[in-house]
Amino acid sequence: MLVSLFKTKIGRLRIIAFLEGISLILLLFIAMPLKYLFQYPQPVQLMGSVHGALFLLFVFNTVSTGIEQRWRFRTTTWKVLLACIIPFGTFYIDRQILRKQ
Repeated sequence: MLVSLFKTKIGRLRIIAFLEGISLILLLFIAMPLKYLFQYPQPVQLMGSVHGALFLLFVFNTVSTGIEQRWRFRTTTWKVLLACIIPFGTFYIDRQILRKQ
């Protein structure tokens, strides 16, 4: 199943969306509390960099996939892009849009 996801552009976008969503959750619910409650900032530095890279990768891949698949920006692309800034949004958008593509 996982190998077949790598073969298509939407499959790769789904994997990136999953990783981006996990990185945001780790940043918000583990790294940030460690920084502000226990004065341990290193996890935020690490997860912030990882999440930033995955965020950019997700945005670029969403736009690229949207162009390739001829998604209408007003009906699909903006929803997928919006999902990456909302915790759990990438999981929702995978279920509602990407899995069906």
